[in-house]
Amino acid sequence: MSRTDHIRLMAKYNEWMNCRLYAAAMSLPDEELVRNRRAFFGSVLGTLNHLVVGDTIWLKRFATHPANYSALEAVRNLPTPASLDQLLHTDVRDLSKYRTSLDQIITEWTRTITEHDLDHVLHYANTRGVAADKRFFSLVMHFFNHQTHHRGQATTLLSQAGVDVGVTDLLAIIANETPA
Repeated sequence: MSRTDHIRLMAKYNEWMNCRLYAAAMSLPDEELVRNRRAFFGSVLGTLNHLVVGDTIWLKRFATHPANYSALEAVRNLPTPASLDQLLHTDVRDLSKYRTSLDQIITEWTRTITEHDLDHVLHYANTRGVAADKRFFSLVMHFFNHQTHHRGQATTLLSQAGVDVGVTDLLAIIANETPA
């Protein structure tokens, strides 16, 4: 599997899991979604917000790549979140709409990435203003790994609230191969 094929698989996984995660979250009453469960970002809603904050920040950074991805045009115009724990939306239904929009952008963007693009060294600054220069492929892998990490936390919080998200493994969406 090429690097670009792997990235597209990760975008598909991201969208699939977010659909499952938000369906599970919306089965809870609002007071359960905002209940402080002592997680990194407090609540289920706080964790889901962190995911869209992180994705927004990274997509805005990726929009500075010299390939000038047209799929990221909408992200270029979004305000940069002020902090990693910012609540962009306090209602899970509004957050779900934003999440769906981001996932569509991510899927479209990953369709346009080329192998050559992945070797570029991207210059960016982290949220504390510290500059970094890192290979684009590694940053894209971090982007998807970050999503998986925090979705795992969200599924744990949902499980603690009595909601089963179901199968969450990437393996569930990897196509079977016919033996040679």
